[in-house]
Amino acid sequence: MAPVSEVVILVDVLSFTTALDVATSRGATVFPYPLKQAAAADYAAAMDAVLASPDRSAGISLSPTSLRGLPGGSRLVLPSPNGAALSFAVHHPSVLAACLRNAPAVARAAAGWGSTFAVIPAGETWSTGELRPCLEDLIGAGAAIANLPGTRSPEAELAAACFQHFRSDLLSALRQSSSGKELTERGFGGDIDLAAEFDVSTNVPRLVGRGFTAL
Repeated sequence: MAPVSEVVILVDVLSFTTALDVATSRGATVFPYPLKQAAAADYAAAMDAVLASPDRSAGISLSPTSLRGLPGGSRLVLPSPNGAALSFAVHHPSVLAACLRNAPAVARAAAGWGSTFAVIPAGETWSTGELRPCLEDLIGAGAAIANLPGTRSPEAELAAACFQHFRSDLLSALRQSSSGKELTERGFGGDIDLAAEFDVSTNVPRLVGRGFTAL
């Protein structure tokens, strides 16, 4: 989509782009990376950054709630198999990250930069590695699309309609989704609560070079 789009908007509600909103709103620079373990540690060293914990229950991690006390000016490598992997692979001069918290703000910024947009819901992966759709990213993409100008593809219309359908109770929709149930079972219901907050942030994370910073 990049060659025909003036702005690319990436969406990974649970949890990469929600984590980006929280971290960059505190002045952090976040470097996405698709892999964990030794390769991620080497990449963090190369970026002069701290590597997020691979375990949500230990320190700073992909858990958005773990980032609410992140010191300003932090440099963080944040791996994830979906949103971070897309962010690491994308090559485009105008890449923004949207979640439910900041979708209207991201859409306003995007509309100021162009008139053609690619809104990419990250999706999820099964434990075996295959890609699977996920409701929360369709809703998040729809939240951005609903606030963008211009004509829409049928896929964009579907995403916007999905957002409008669930808009009155986003928290319930996210909690009852497959990803939400998985997080709840793992003890991270607070991440769902934070991710379901709509239009509470005016922060716009932009990919500059290899890292996301607040616009």
